[in-house]
Amino acid sequence: MTMKLVKKTSDYSIYQRGDKRYAVKGSDKKPVNGDDKVRILLTEGLITVAEPKAEDVAEDVAVESSEEPADEEQAEAADEDPAPAEPESDSEEETAAG
Repeated sequence: MTMKLVKKTSDYSIYQRGDKRYAVKGSDKKPVNGDDKVRILLTEGLITVAEPKAEDVAEDVAVESSEEPADEEQAEAADEDPAPAEPESDSEEETAAG
């Protein structure tokens, strides 16, 4: 598989592979991958990031908004302490006995 040199800087070299994808090698001749590779290719204008579809974003917002009240109700239920109900019943017994 032959790779064609697209751009060379002091920090990295960008190659285009036979399948039209890009490879990035650092100054140490080791491959650059992940977020660093994406950042380099975006900076050089060789790739673009696809924006999510409006429908997908709307669905995500609907899912998040429907989940939030349930989470809040669960959090409120967890915050409520059943302990205050016990002293009230104790005080009623004390007044009846006293």
